[in-house]
Amino acid sequence: MNSLFYSFILFLISSTIFAQKPEYSITLIPDSLKLNANAVVRLDQIDILITSQRSMTLKNKRVVTVLNENGQDAVHLQEFYRNGTTIKNIQTTFLDAAGNLVKKIKRKDFVDYCATDGGTVFSDSRVLFYNYTPIQYPFTAVYESEVETSTTAFIPQWQPLRADLVSLEKCILNVNYPNNLGFKKKEFNFSRFKIEKTVDNANQLSYTVNAIPAQKYEEQSPAYIVYPRVMMSLELFHLEGVDGYAKTWKEYGQWYADKILTGTAAIPEETKLKIKNLIGAETDPLKKARIVYKYLQEKSRYVSIQVGIGGWKPMPATDVDRLGYGDCKALSNYAKSLLSAVGVPSYLTLLYGDGNKHNIEADMVSIQGNHMILTIPDGNNYVFLECTSQDNPFGFQANFTDDRDVVIIKPDGAEIVRTKSYENKDNTQISIGEYSISENGDFSGQITMISTGTQYGQKYHIETAAPTDKEKHYKEYWENISNLKIEKATFVNDKEKISFTENIAISAVNYGSITNNKMMFVINAFNPNFKTVRRIRNRKNPFEVPRGYYDVDEIAIALPKGFAIESLPSKFELTSKFGEYKIEIIKKDALNLLYKRSILLKKGLYIDTEYEEYRLFMDQISRYDNSKIILSKKL
Repeated sequence: MNSLFYSFILFLISSTIFAQKPEYSITLIPDSLKLNANAVVRLDQIDILITSQRSMTLKNKRVVTVLNENGQDAVHLQEFYRNGTTIKNIQTTFLDAAGNLVKKIKRKDFVDYCATDGGTVFSDSRVLFYNYTPIQYPFTAVYESEVETSTTAFIPQWQPLRADLVSLEKCILNVNYPNNLGFKKKEFNFSRFKIEKTVDNANQLSYTVNAIPAQKYEEQSPAYIVYPRVMMSLELFHLEGVDGYAKTWKEYGQWYADKILTGTAAIPEETKLKIKNLIGAETDPLKKARIVYKYLQEKSRYVSIQVGIGGWKPMPATDVDRLGYGDCKALSNYAKSLLSAVGVPSYLTLLYGDGNKHNIEADMVSIQGNHMILTIPDGNNYVFLECTSQDNPFGFQANFTDDRDVVIIKPDGAEIVRTKSYENKDNTQISIGEYSISENGDFSGQITMISTGTQYGQKYHIETAAPTDKEKHYKEYWENISNLKIEKATFVNDKEKISFTENIAISAVNYGSITNNKMMFVINAFNPNFKTVRRIRNRKNPFEVPRGYYDVDEIAIALPKGFAIESLPSKFELTSKFGEYKIEIIKKDALNLLYKRSILLKKGLYIDTEYEEYRLFMDQISRYDNSKIILSKKL
């Protein structure tokens, strides 16, 4: 009796064991996390252990189920390292859809190579990387790593969501630290997501987040303020052999000047004499700076150099002077030395260089930024110099370093300031032109476009582009005109006024379509806004117009003989919180029209519920920009 009973119990246990599915079977993923997802992060656990100012260990276990080829980038099978960093463990296991073992990858299978792009000449950054080509989808990658480093200046940001169309099953962050290092944190974008802070005391910080569905991309979502993240830093830190202390920006600036910049500023006496001769009798600081900036642009060129105290210490100015090249730090530091030789004060400036505006976080005193420029005081204002460019006008910043908080390193410490903001009507394109339409619908015209501000920044490079690239640019710019031919193109790049003039002559056959003795064509040939804003139902994110602009067009139009105007777009004006738009067509006589148009788009950050109003505003502009004139042939 007892033997029968125990046999029955063993049968039930064994049946239960064999009925269990592997831990990472795809069937265990809730349907809500598969919806719209290219990949599902099953687990992303990061454990950060800071034991002292000079010791930090980072452990990561990341389990990702890739549902299709578009989710491959969510796997992240790589670990970066450099001086003072040791990868203690790195391995990956690949599973099939059922969660069964396919392949194990150990450290020896990872490729070790220099972690640079094609523009970097010197770097001591390296990466261990494994490139996996799956046999089939879906598959699961279980990645585990452990990294030890003496550099505590950079605590990795916690970002549970890193990409669109990737859902998250579970993400955990655990941070342990001594209470005497001045640990601090800042949370971003938590309001839309259920993130549980499980521990937050003098020695430990922990977060957990569960079951976040895949997020769809929403046009014009502002960079850096959509997905949750946590930024962390220490007041007492270490950077590749250099201890640091920065409770305030003043202290940070003093440390940076004393420990990072010391010994990098000297330039040869011969160079000082050359600069002084170039300056001559000039006494105005900004005029002196213009001369020095021109000398810098003509003498040096940019190369990326990622060596020297974590890539933060500039190469000596004497080396830049001798070699004629340097990275952003080296060239900015060299320019500072040149200016100092002629009595012009300037400050090295750290910031995030990006087309998206990214601020230095003023309330998180720490090493931040990915770029360096130079700042010159001008009364109560500043002039900012991009020292890596050989063709930027003096003080021009648009589209890469404009309108953001930056850190300037002054002799008595650092300070947060705001770079130049290009307001809506600073970014103009003024167009004066004419075109004629022949009796068979062919187009012939010429236009002069003068651009300033951010629009200058988008265009001035056209002048030095190869002929084929020029042609490609204008065929894309005027994609509304089929069969386009560039007859002539000349340019004037006025770097003093910072304006760029394009004088373009174009032609096209069959611009006007003729059917049943009627000719029809879009009257706004040169500057139509034909791209509509996509409808997004139940939008979740705010949206942004990061940079506004102002366009004014005045175009004379000669109509073909033998035709009469049957239908002409009417005058229209539109005003909203997003901007202003106006068109007017003045009939000079039976064959000559004057088309006048202006559009002001205002920069701004708007809430999600305003998006539909914005979409309709832009849709109205697009419809009127593409309105057509109808001509009837005289019989």
